[in-house]
Amino acid sequence: MKYLSIFFLLLLLVSSCGESKSSDADSLFAAGQFDKAIEAYTDYLKTKPKHVKSLYNRGRAYEELGDIAKAESDFKAALDADNKNVQVMLALSNLYHKQKNYSNALLYAEYASEVSGAPVMVYFMKGRALHMLGNTDQALKEYSTAIKMDKDFAQAYYNRGMLKVATENRKGACDDFRQAARLNFDGAQQALADYCS
Repeated sequence: MKYLSIFFLLLLLVSSCGESKSSDADSLFAAGQFDKAIEAYTDYLKTKPKHVKSLYNRGRAYEELGDIAKAESDFKAALDADNKNVQVMLALSNLYHKQKNYSNALLYAEYASEVSGAPVMVYFMKGRALHMLGNTDQALKEYSTAIKMDKDFAQAYYNRGMLKVATENRKGACDDFRQAARLNFDGAQQALADYCS
């Protein structure tokens, strides 16, 4: 019994030591020390290679440093470890959007929308990808879904307004720009000046 207690105590110490390393990496990431954070996450992942949060955060650190291939690899490894992780799917969608790979951006936003209780950002990102792919009707629907879920989603109003400008619905666009401006979204006042004066 005594040896069993010692074993569990040692196991707990090793476990908390590992979690401490993960927390250290998180602190480095939060401080913007991405190179050091990557080293710390890599060290932690040696013992817990499927730790989703660490894979995701290391991917984010790589993304911040512009190493898109490594960021994508970590995000995909995190998704392999947890195939229902909406945060990781949205990270992949966003990564592909930045690369102008709108089909893949849409694909991962679609995957995220299939998860029960998907957050509002999923619908915004679907709308954004559809918008860039030229599917205006579906993009409007997704932006509107995001706005219905969050009446204070300024960027969704702004993006929907820009889409309405492109489809020559000037009145609807101006209504959306006014809402975005009311919510202090950067660019909304300029859009009002450009399209609604």
